Amino acid sequence: MTTERPATDPPADAGPVTEGPATNPPVSERRVVTDRLTVNHAEIEGRTGEPVVLVHGNVSSGVFWHPTMAGLPDRYRPLAPDLRGFGGTEPLPVDATRGLRDHSDDLLAYVRALALGPVHLVGWSMGGGVALQLLRDRPDLVRSLTLVNPVSPYGFGGTHGTDGRLNSPDGAGSGAGGAAPEFVRLLGAGETGGDSPFAPRSVLDTAYVSEPLADPDRYLAAMLTTRTGEDHYPGDTRPSGTWPGSAPGGRGVLNSMAPTHFRIDDLERVEPKPPILWIRGSADVIISDTSLFDLAHLGALGAVPGWPGAETCPAQPMVAQTRAVLDRYAAAGGRVREVVVDGAGHSVQLERPKEFLTALVEALDGA
Repeated sequence: MTTERPATDPPADAGPVTEGPATNPPVSERRVVTDRLTVNHAEIEGRTGEPVVLVHGNVSSGVFWHPTMAGLPDRYRPLAPDLRGFGGTEPLPVDATRGLRDHSDDLLAYVRALALGPVHLVGWSMGGGVALQLLRDRPDLVRSLTLVNPVSPYGFGGTHGTDGRLNSPDGAGSGAGGAAPEFVRLLGAGETGGDSPFAPRSVLDTAYVSEPLADPDRYLAAMLTTRTGEDHYPGDTRPSGTWPGSAPGGRGVLNSMAPTHFRIDDLERVEPKPPILWIRGSADVIISDTSLFDLAHLGALGAVPGWPGAETCPAQPMVAQTRAVLDRYAAAGGRVREVVVDGAGHSVQLERPKEFLTALVEALDGA
């Protein structure tokens, strides 16, 4: 696996990238009926070429991809579907016992409904896990895979070591119990202010990006489309005798990323093996070996009381886990490139659009 930093200039034909309400060319939205659910998606009308399907992360929507869509060269057809329970897509319940397969099967149905054939997949955060699951299940439909600060192949929270061993058999420390109740309340209430550190705007400014965006309103609005509740975000919880006292339930978004439900540890076996680009921000505080959203790391910092110590409940090495899985993929004959964007946080595509587009278009062209 190669590691490098991208150039600072975008491709000559990448086109403009804006962070305001409008993009050029304009991005429009419409709904697509699939055999699983009705999907709202963003597209550039009239654009043809190789399809690039951009999958958003948790508590967001396809809006987070609009500038990237506008910046891609004309030879590519960018499409950004909203996942179930986000944006304008039908808010069907999430069966967390299937891991991220509710989302990846929805994505597969979307690809079939549009008769896209093999696609370039780009997955950000939770969307990276969705894309990994689709690659694991249907590698024949993936031309290339780009992961942007993806959730670990061993889920979010509750594991240790580069092989993703569980801290507790019931997954304690992961799942819906990791969500801050005040954030969930304010998200469900559609709070737009930033007076509370748990307000969606505050989380956008301090966690989604390393520095506040110049025009955050449309991204905040996208966050507020998130359906909340036990079937959606964050999901249900179960009591646990292991710190911090809760384990993931079987419903909802955060539980779908719990390591008891979502785990990809045999990616190197897929055939064919499309090339993988892994882009990450060096200042990401969400997907990190010291994540500020990992209860074990917060316990070590004293932010969550009762932490039993690093011997039984260490922080999850999210980046190291992803690298270990991709190293095995590369050793088995796959092509993997890791790009680190210095100073960027969780939303590299918004924070460093030129560098991001440079790396992405090189990967698409090279596939």
